[in-house]
Amino acid sequence: MSRHQGTNRKGKPSGRKQQTGSNRNSSRGAGNSNTKSFARGNAPVKKTSSNQQKSNSDEIRLNKYVANSGMCSRREADVHIATGLVTVNGKVVTEMGYKVKPGDEVRYDGSRINPEKKAYVLLNKPKGFATTTSEGKGRTVMDLVANATSSRIKPIGRLGRNSKGLILFTNDEAIVNKFTNSKNGVPRLFHIELSKNLKLEDLKKIEAGFKIDDKLITVEEISYIDGASKKEIGLKIKNTGNTIIRTIFEHLNYDIVSLDCVAIAHLTKKDIPRGHWKHLTEQELNGLQML
Repeated sequence: MSRHQGTNRKGKPSGRKQQTGSNRNSSRGAGNSNTKSFARGNAPVKKTSSNQQKSNSDEIRLNKYVANSGMCSRREADVHIATGLVTVNGKVVTEMGYKVKPGDEVRYDGSRINPEKKAYVLLNKPKGFATTTSEGKGRTVMDLVANATSSRIKPIGRLGRNSKGLILFTNDEAIVNKFTNSKNGVPRLFHIELSKNLKLEDLKKIEAGFKIDDKLITVEEISYIDGASKKEIGLKIKNTGNTIIRTIFEHLNYDIVSLDCVAIAHLTKKDIPRGHWKHLTEQELNGLQML
């Protein structure tokens, strides 16, 4: 979205057709049929001896194994291992670099754990669903992706119950950190409809950045929507929630009628019907990892 040039009226970027699914018509693990596994290449190993055997590619470092189980971060896993809370085949292991072999039994504080496969699910959220993993909150986004994967995924960021659009779910801590990094972050594009026309002077003010309660508020880009009234705008911001958007327009005395996240970085909702989801392709995942 070039500055002041706008987005299309629907705010939907084009993209290649992808397979979609939903919690209503997808079985567990659906959406994976056209998605390749994302295996990491092994770093080159310096040859020290002609008798040295190559490491088994199925082996995994103990701290990574514990973190992949979904119970904690890699850094927290290091602490758990160092304090003797992790056993492998019944023996306490305090070495973070210890390699776990296929078939090894790993336990944390007596309970067996298993590493989860990394999962990346993109949902086109409809209205009426809260962005939360907590129970007792009525209908939530977790209901919509319940059948997407057996891995314990969580949404990155939030969209209000009455907001629509894209939410990315994953159990990959590295990807989550990209979104929540205060210096870099990941841009999201919103199609916003206001209660009245946005004055050009207010658009310029938002574009330039301004302070609210001594805090500088900045956006990546803002523009009117081509072919629409001045009530509709496109706004790009590096932020994992939509609270800041509402703060901006409330401060300038505008009410938000509709808020729709139409893109997350290069990811779009093209061919993902409202309320449905898809697994990221290898190419889409690589694009996120390169941000």
